[in-house]
Amino acid sequence: MLAGQVEWVAVDWGTSNLRAWGIDSEGDVAFARSSPDGMGRLSREQYPDVLTALLSGVADEVSDVLICGMAGARQGWMEAPYLDAPAELGRLAAGAVTPEMPGPLDPRILPGVCLRDVGAEDVMRGEETQLLGLSAMIPGFSGLVVMPGTHSKWALLDGTRLTRFSSAMTGEVFELLRTHSVLRHSLGGELEGEDRDLGFDAGLDQGLEHPERLTATLFKVRAGSLLSGRSAPWCAGFLSGLLIGAEIGGQRDWIGNAEIPLIGSVGLCGLYQIAFNRLGALTRVVDATDATLAGLKAARQG
Repeated sequence: MLAGQVEWVAVDWGTSNLRAWGIDSEGDVAFARSSPDGMGRLSREQYPDVLTALLSGVADEVSDVLICGMAGARQGWMEAPYLDAPAELGRLAAGAVTPEMPGPLDPRILPGVCLRDVGAEDVMRGEETQLLGLSAMIPGFSGLVVMPGTHSKWALLDGTRLTRFSSAMTGEVFELLRTHSVLRHSLGGELEGEDRDLGFDAGLDQGLEHPERLTATLFKVRAGSLLSGRSAPWCAGFLSGLLIGAEIGGQRDWIGNAEIPLIGSVGLCGLYQIAFNRLGALTRVVDATDATLAGLKAARQG
């Protein structure tokens, strides 16, 4: 599709990656582009050139650019102050900020959402846009949404109103333990295979049943490989299952009877589905990109 047929550009600027989609007047994706220039590798002064380069060939035709994610963080392009939860996500665009940008592009950066309750302080950037997208994809939805990832989010959503949320550092803890703890000695080499599934099931059972024993159970990864000959795939699966199980088991009071949307990658959401199924909870997987795009479209219309 020609640049002249693009009405605006949707951008998801994460910590590791940058993605953009040209949206036409019918709301369809006219083009998609990506870059490894996420927030984590940029100085504030680099953002305009990176965005201009990504939109080369269309920047002279399209000015309207709506951005969600870490570009609005304090260490990003320009801080977009958080909305306070409970938050009406339909008003995200009203809290957008406009950074300085030479040339024809007119970018706006959406805010994140924060929870200021003492002892339960929390923040999100990017996930609020996916939650808004979910409300557009499943009209009238009300209930728990879980967003597996580096920092998993558990959110209570009522239509477009985000009432409460909590973050779990499950993905980051897995990576830190895998690469920087004594457990790394049991996780070397190939980590895939049938043994991984067996290890995942074993770890999941322990995490779900006794999330309060997480730190005491973690060392079983190392001890199992030393004393019982557990393979690297088994150990990796056990660690993954234990952490996911502890996350879900520790917050099972959030779980009701309604179906739980899981927003994220299909593979990771599949592991969470197994865990929720063990508790008898129904789930459905919602692709993270689909939710992000739906949220950016809804924010622009709001």
